[in-house]
Amino acid sequence: MKKVLVLTFILFMAVSGVYAADNAADTVSVPPQAAQSPCRTDMKNRGAAFEKRLGLTEAQKAKARELRMKGHEKLKPVLDEINNKKQEAKMVKLSRIAVWAQEEKLAKLDKEIASLEKKANQIRRANMKEFESILTKDQRKILKQMKKEGRQRYERRKAAENSSTLSK
Repeated sequence: MKKVLVLTFILFMAVSGVYAADNAADTVSVPPQAAQSPCRTDMKNRGAAFEKRLGLTEAQKAKARELRMKGHEKLKPVLDEINNKKQEAKMVKLSRIAVWAQEEKLAKLDKEIASLEKKANQIRRANMKEFESILTKDQRKILKQMKKEGRQRYERRKAAENSSTLSK
């Protein structure tokens, strides 16, 4: 679920950036260095740190990029369909149809979205297995440790968010 939210956020930021760039291009030209978003730079830095911590060879990096691109190609249609269904649900909520009809349509859309999210997660898991297959035994241990640390950070952040919402 977290990955879906992150990917949706990234997609939203990319679309917003394109829209803003189109509007800004009419008035002021932006140098290429300034046009790059901080999120994209941060993602590149994290990717480089990830590769460095795992100690990936150049061949592994190339194979990982290839796997990542294939994974994106598989995942993109599913994510697009999820976004379409969510947009459709938003339109149903704004429509003037009877409440019972809205609820019926929203329930159907929620089931479809849940099914698509399950499919997206299966694709992600398959991609991770493919990635892990190019790693050595030691690199798999490091990756397992990195996943554990990530889960712990997520749990701490989630607990902090819950405590801050309870205190409000």
